[in-house]
Amino acid sequence: MTQEKGIKAKVAADRIGELGEYKINIQLDQLPKNYLYLSDLLIKNSKAKSGYSQIDHIVLTPYAIFVIETKNYKGTIYGDRKRKNWSVNGKFPMMNPFNQNYGHIEAIKAVLSAVKGITYVSMISFTRRAVFKVNDELRQMKSNDLIVYDTELSDFIARKCNVLKLVNPNPIFSDLIIKIMHSALEKANVTSPELRNLHVDELKRDGESSN
Repeated sequence: MTQEKGIKAKVAADRIGELGEYKINIQLDQLPKNYLYLSDLLIKNSKAKSGYSQIDHIVLTPYAIFVIETKNYKGTIYGDRKRKNWSVNGKFPMMNPFNQNYGHIEAIKAVLSAVKGITYVSMISFTRRAVFKVNDELRQMKSNDLIVYDTELSDFIARKCNVLKLVNPNPIFSDLIIKIMHSALEKANVTSPELRNLHVDELKRDGESSN
């Protein structure tokens, strides 16, 4: 690949990523006003190789916390919740994104350790460039592990909250507690460009896309 083609490919990939995040932000903006969210957080995680976890989106609702990992793969996604590795088009391996998101949730738990009774819902969001060949349960509201398309993100969050309401009709968290959790996560977010670059460099050395 020539340098020019390499630059064009990178620009195209970056553009796809930007469009994907834009569509997700539109989805999250459709949620009720008392549902707060944060995007692109880097928080400490002693169990991660880089010492940090980079989290695409966190949605705080009265019934659960949704932790969202976004993917931009094109093709058929083959995976099973229990498998360590998934694949794209049956050829290209990818880390089980739910295992990846588990580490993110553990990092969030450390920040919000003072808050009890939190239900965490792990969501993996793909663009419509992907086709799912995964466990049926990963598309069902009874599961706390959900794989979704970016265009249906707000719908799945609303539907999952409705299911949780059946178990607990009264909200688990008041608007005040949601604001306190939001503030705690915002405070824990590492904004230093140097540390963020070091995190990315560490992942590249390990051959990981994110952690």
